[in-house]
Amino acid sequence: MKARFPKFDFSNVRAHWAPNKEFAQSYNASSLIPAYVEPFLLKVMRIAREKVNPANTRLIEEIDIFCKQEMQHCKHHIAYNKIFRSQGYEGLKPLEDKIAAEYDDWLKNRSLRFNLAYCEGFESMSAGACEAWFEQFGDLLVGADQAVADLWRWHLAEEFEHRTVCSDVYHELSGLNPIARYFYRVYGFIYAVKHLGTFNKAAASYLLAKDRENMTPEELEASLERQKVLVARIKRSAVPKLLKVLSPFYDPAKRRDPQGLQEFLQEFEQRPAALAA
Repeated sequence: MKARFPKFDFSNVRAHWAPNKEFAQSYNASSLIPAYVEPFLLKVMRIAREKVNPANTRLIEEIDIFCKQEMQHCKHHIAYNKIFRSQGYEGLKPLEDKIAAEYDDWLKNRSLRFNLAYCEGFESMSAGACEAWFEQFGDLLVGADQAVADLWRWHLAEEFEHRTVCSDVYHELSGLNPIARYFYRVYGFIYAVKHLGTFNKAAASYLLAKDRENMTPEELEASLERQKVLVARIKRSAVPKLLKVLSPFYDPAKRRDPQGLQEFLQEFEQRPAALAA
């Protein structure tokens, strides 16, 4: 686990960065999330860091690396979002304003326990998404823009890399007995799945509706069919991974590395400075 500081050039990227436009827009909607959830994660972890036992130097060091990684994720997704949003999708702002306000409210009015449980839930979702990207979405990435595909591969690889940090912090600071801690963790996970799923669905629906405004009936039918197939595929991939998180025996440290993850990170780190430094 380490902080990386990549450089991406999104200047020529189109919103439809993958041949399957519905897949591209689904992850454009998802790309909005890091711009808001990760600043929230950073603030929660900085509060938590001050409460972690100073003797637990390992966890404190991991929190510091976690924060550096998340800061980079946020930075690059904001840069990408600015590019694709400018291509006719300015109507996303009300959705983005709403989720930003929600996180601000939680920091002021929710307990640290709730915020930690939510953060742990988000990180569990991200680890599952990493598995899908490295093992199940390869055909959807054939012909995709490398900058956007690698933004997601790098981001999700690091999410998997630091998958234990929020869990460890939650377990240290929840103040609950083991049974209550388990049920509250599941509550935070389900809350995160519902909250972010609702946002992602609304953003994707907006993006696809804009795309379909000028389609012919034949183009619209084809787009709706591709979306139907894609949604079913993503559900088949995601549901088993999400159900595993509900187990009382779930431990993020025991998740196996997705195939190709370590090879990608090694290759990514060796690229010329124009791509990654």
